[in-house]
Amino acid sequence: MPQHKSCEKRMRQSRKQNQYNRAVKSSLKTATKKFQAATPEDAEAAYRKASSELDLAAKKGVIPRQRADRKKSRLAKQLNKAKAAA
Repeated sequence: MPQHKSCEKRMRQSRKQNQYNRAVKSSLKTATKKFQAATPEDAEAAYRKASSELDLAAKKGVIPRQRADRKKSRLAKQLNKAKAAA
């Protein structure tokens, strides 16, 4: 256990931030899975939702900007492939 007040505060802050980061990452995974499970008609809306979630996570610093861009690019590839097949 921490011996200083500042250490106690830092532990409280990091615990709170960890919970927030976990929630955001969980919503990212959910949005990505929903996109991958979507029908070709619903894929466009699911892509926009997932893309928005990724942008928000990057903006808040939960994930790096480059990772968000890479994941969005890969999702867009899947969307285009699904459109071409349909």
